[in-house]
Amino acid sequence: MSEPKMYSVEEAIKAQKALRSAAGLGPEQFPIQAFVGMISDEIESLRKRGKTDDDIAEMIQQNSTIEITPQQIAENYASPEERHQHGE
Repeated sequence: MSEPKMYSVEEAIKAQKALRSAAGLGPEQFPIQAFVGMISDEIESLRKRGKTDDDIAEMIQQNSTIEITPQQIAENYASPEERHQHGE
């Protein structure tokens, strides 16, 4: 079997923006819980590299308009088990 085709998040966002615009919808909004759930793979990887939730919150704030606290990261982090139960 051949490997499934993969797309970058940037390409997925471009397609979603076009579809939402055509449908007359504004940008999709995520509550903090959903956002942290979406980035939990990255949080896990950064923690393994010695980054703290303070470091991660600072990185997010320096590179986006998202305001997040280390406590929000800790409270909403999705464990590997929680992330991989979807679709099973």
